[in-house]
Amino acid sequence: MLWLTTVKDVAPRPSLIDEHTADVAIIGGGMMGASAALHLAERGISVVLLEKHSVAYGASGRNAGVVAPMFARGDPDDVAARLGKDAGGRLNNFIAGAGDLVFDLVRRHGIDCDAEQTGFLQPAHAKAALPGLEKRFEQWQRHGKKVELLDKVQTEAITGTDKFPGALMDLSGGQINPAKFTYGLIAAAEKAGALVHENTQALNMRRTSRGWRILTPQGNLTAGKVLLATNAMVDGIWPILRKTFLPLTVTQLATKPLDAATARRILPGRQAATDTSGQPFSFRLDAENRLISAAVGIWPFGEKDRLSPGIRRRLAKMLNLDQVPEEELIWEGTAALTSDFLPRLHPLETGLYAAIGCNGRGIAVTTALGPHLAGLLAGDDAALPVDICDMEKVRGYFLAQHGPRLYMPWARFKDFKDTLRDR
Repeated sequence: MLWLTTVKDVAPRPSLIDEHTADVAIIGGGMMGASAALHLAERGISVVLLEKHSVAYGASGRNAGVVAPMFARGDPDDVAARLGKDAGGRLNNFIAGAGDLVFDLVRRHGIDCDAEQTGFLQPAHAKAALPGLEKRFEQWQRHGKKVELLDKVQTEAITGTDKFPGALMDLSGGQINPAKFTYGLIAAAEKAGALVHENTQALNMRRTSRGWRILTPQGNLTAGKVLLATNAMVDGIWPILRKTFLPLTVTQLATKPLDAATARRILPGRQAATDTSGQPFSFRLDAENRLISAAVGIWPFGEKDRLSPGIRRRLAKMLNLDQVPEEELIWEGTAALTSDFLPRLHPLETGLYAAIGCNGRGIAVTTALGPHLAGLLAGDDAALPVDICDMEKVRGYFLAQHGPRLYMPWARFKDFKDTLRDR
């Protein structure tokens, strides 16, 4: 994993040993857990975070580092129609401000994570996508989001390629090194008083008269309230959660650093881009001018070796590169997809909550949920951006869990038809 190799000179946090108590326990050392721990500690609430592996081991260290404060599917009006004016409005306003919150945290805590609030770009993969981008632009404008609609000439100037007929720019988005960002949030939480334990797996939980008792290999933790912030990496701590979302394995690739001239041509403003195709084409430059891109395969095994040539060929074709770039690192991560591509907040039992379903928008959504989750766990009665709802298992999960992969051939076919019309 590229991002974890960039985290230098950080001593591992000790495992939990012996008996401990806290007001709140958080299970999961990714961005969501770190952000919630930070905001709880800043309120003076005692909080202990447990991570099975190391900080940012899961999706927080495996994503592309794109801060994309928009819905993975649908637009504000769709959300309002589905959830109602009040709940939909709260979620829309939350997403509209999520990007700014991420970069505000970076600035406020001095987090060294190669943060660049240069914008999140959504190029149209074909002319057929332009009306949808125009609708998205108009709706987000109504919610106060800083967005721009770009024509083909403007899009070519920003991307360095002539492959897109237009684009939508969200000026509140951008890019970060996600592992460094997560470690920075953890350090800020510890400075505020939170305790963090790595290599500490939560083996079991049970409700007692004193709160929730969490058993780990070398010690136990009793807390009044618990937040499960594991997202797709649920494991066995609350098994039913695994069947409330669909897992999507995404293969990420980093090329070797580009030469200076090519790096200046591609995304000269250093935006992060993901187009509108059904098999999204994403591209960005990291701090060392590596190109970062991704793909989703059809088969569940050995995807990295199979997908690498295709990812690199697609980069060369779409970005008009003279030759296919060489691979430096390739890795996989898992996204949790909900049926409507909206985040979920579940009350599992009294004092036990699970937040899940980032739908490929994890950096913005999970980080921005942190202060709201802290308020919930602190006992605030303020309305949340994500309404609390009971768990609902995915129907036919045994087969449905393969749905996102099986959708890919159809998505490619549809993308091909869209682009064929433009020729």
